[in-house]
Amino acid sequence: MEATDLLKKVRQIEIKTRGLSANIFAGEYHSAFKGRGMTFSEVREYQYGDDIRNIDWNVTARFNHPYIKIFEEEREMTVLLMIDVSGSREFGTDFKYKKNVITEIAAVLAFSAIQNNDKIGVIFFSDRIEKFIPPKKGRKHILHIIREFITFTPEHRQTNISEALKYLTNAIKKRCTTFVISDFIDNNFEDALKIANQKHDVVALKVYDKRETEIPSIGMIKLKDAETGQYQWADTSNKAVREAYSKWWRDTEEATRRLFSKCGVDNVSVRTDEDYVKALISLFKKRI
Repeated sequence: MEATDLLKKVRQIEIKTRGLSANIFAGEYHSAFKGRGMTFSEVREYQYGDDIRNIDWNVTARFNHPYIKIFEEEREMTVLLMIDVSGSREFGTDFKYKKNVITEIAAVLAFSAIQNNDKIGVIFFSDRIEKFIPPKKGRKHILHIIREFITFTPEHRQTNISEALKYLTNAIKKRCTTFVISDFIDNNFEDALKIANQKHDVVALKVYDKRETEIPSIGMIKLKDAETGQYQWADTSNKAVREAYSKWWRDTEEATRRLFSKCGVDNVSVRTDEDYVKALISLFKKRI
């Protein structure tokens, strides 16, 4: 992509996603994703109804009158976007590829973060960690991230969500809010997800395409696995073939939902041809 085309694309994404963040998500984001906790602010004289557990006994002894500690929410957070850049993100229909929708959702979350004075960082992963952008603040940092969303080319095409989550757990020392944005076409990441969510606040955003849910009846077709590169012929005019595929998709979806529930991970699914704004608002409201 030439520099002028890249700048134009970055600007288009900024205009759309920054506007959504400012006008739609500002309040919901702030309420849904809390800071790290409460930090000491000051002391004042005890008043009837105050929680006696907050009495500052040192100050009370000094002035021979009860004083309590006042706390305020430590609002600033660190937000990490874990972006699946494996080969399956390149699938899409109706001129909407999964990677484009992932880019827009990630940009919306990034602008929401900086509007709330949060740091934002990114982990690109396939079956290994492809790139880590350390958390920072500011519009310049966000635009750098968006450029990476558009231009980044991974070295590998397969997926290993477990390895990505282990990296998050081991490499990121302070608790952070982590959005894992993926199609979650992978297995055996339950243990890693459970451990990561104990240390951090993990949120799962599943992006999928309608053509992944069922196969149309169009005769013999040659299918390619985007991650392994392997080809396979399928007779889509055969009803049993179509029904078997649809059942596999439904079973996989249900298993993924149960896994998120078991691990205590908030999640939402976004279809590429549907409005991701509604899905995000629904996710935010569930957390308030």
